[in-house]
Amino acid sequence: MNIIDTPIPEVKILEPRVFSDARGFFFESWNRKTLAAAGLDLDFVQDNHSRSTKNVLRGLHYQIQHAQGKLVRVVAGDVFDVAVDLRRSRPTFGQWVGVTLSSENKRMLWIPPGFAHGFVVRSDVAEFLYKTTDYWYAEHERTLLWNDPALAIAWGLAEAPILAEKDASGVLLKDAEVYP
Repeated sequence: MNIIDTPIPEVKILEPRVFSDARGFFFESWNRKTLAAAGLDLDFVQDNHSRSTKNVLRGLHYQIQHAQGKLVRVVAGDVFDVAVDLRRSRPTFGQWVGVTLSSENKRMLWIPPGFAHGFVVRSDVAEFLYKTTDYWYAEHERTLLWNDPALAIAWGLAEAPILAEKDASGVLLKDAEVYP
C-alpha cells in the first residue's frame, strides 16, 4: 500500500496495490498489520455505506464527543472528498484537504479524529464506504457550513449542491464547537 502525505500531516491518502487482469481486479482495502507498520494502527468499530446522486453534498460532519477517525473510499462513481482540521491547538486549524476518490483510482482517505468531513458527488451516482473508529452518536454530531467563506473550500461545483437540511443549516467555523 502506498501512503501519501497531504498538506495536513495527519490526513493521509492511501493507494492500494491493485492486481488487474482480463477477469477484473483485486486489492486489499484494509490490512491492519500493513497500515500499523506505516504508523496507522487503527481500531474500527463501524462500517457505513451511502449512495448519493450527482451534486449531492454531504457534510461537513463531525462529533464533538466520541470523535471519529474515518477511512473513506468510493466503490462506484466519483466524489470530491474534504477534511477540515478543527483542532484549535494545531497550526493547521481551519485548513482543509480535498482529494478525488473514485472507483477508478481506488484511493482511500484517512481522516483522523478532530476533523470535519464531507464530500460532493461528481458522477451520476456514487457509492461511498467508510470505516469509523467510534460509533455514531446523534447528540454529539455537529455540522460545519459547507460554504463558509472562512474555509473557502473549492468544491468545484457548477451548480448549487443538493443538501440535507442539517447540511444547509451548518454553522460557521467562527461559531462552531471545536476540539482543543
